[in-house]
Amino acid sequence: MLAPTLTDHFSTLASRYDAVLCDVWGVVHNGVRAYTDACDALARFRAGGGTVILVSNAPRPREWVVRSLDRLAVPRESYDGLATSGDVTRAFLRGHPGDTVFLIGPERDHTIFDGLPIRFGALEAADYCVCTGLYEDERETPDDYADILARLRARKLFMVCANPDLVVERGDKLVYCAGSIADRYAHLGGEVLYAGKPHPPIYDEAFAQIVAIRGKEVPRTRVLAIGDSVRTDLTGATRAGIDCLFVTAGIHAEELGGRHAPDTNALAVIFADAGAAPKAVMHRLVW
Repeated sequence: MLAPTLTDHFSTLASRYDAVLCDVWGVVHNGVRAYTDACDALARFRAGGGTVILVSNAPRPREWVVRSLDRLAVPRESYDGLATSGDVTRAFLRGHPGDTVFLIGPERDHTIFDGLPIRFGALEAADYCVCTGLYEDERETPDDYADILARLRARKLFMVCANPDLVVERGDKLVYCAGSIADRYAHLGGEVLYAGKPHPPIYDEAFAQIVAIRGKEVPRTRVLAIGDSVRTDLTGATRAGIDCLFVTAGIHAEELGGRHAPDTNALAVIFADAGAAPKAVMHRLVW
């Protein structure tokens, strides 16, 4: 695979598309501050008649994520709708009322369960497991969960992964996410439902929102995914049959040679390893 050429401006691509499915963490913000150029690019795309659906693997309801975006100064003019893995998870939970859930994840993720008819319990008493993240992601790693996963597997418990990301940027630091736990469970033979990218349910929700907003379906050839993760964004777009604009200054930045000068040969390698290539590559999303 040839080394890709970086695109300088989203404006050179925008007219080819009617709708954008844009990743949030790593493209629109880094968990600490909004990327103003990215927000401006999305707002300009909308001003030209495009529709923007933010697609997030956040294990929280969309209302919570909107409030979080407000706090980070992401303008609401930058997007039309929001699809979260938290809402996909909530849809599963609503279909299993009264069940006992064993939860793996921090207290801050408990909003995903607000108003739902479930109860929490010990692993030995649970009907299934929900993983929203690590209990203490600032200091723990997936290795700390070997015993819990072995006990889950011994009981053959089903797991719902509310955030399939392996890692995410928090400022300039990478922290582990629920996907790193769920993948280990799957490798042990455990059954896992992945609620977010790159799996179909969250894309189905995003496409449904496009139809609701525009009043009709948009051909997949006119939909563009924007993201910074090969595993979730590029792979998910490929599986969904849509183009992808890949942003290098995200979670792959260090392995690509740094945040300011990505190594295009290294990009070619990770795309070849993934068996997928984006339509275009940018350093950061800029109009």
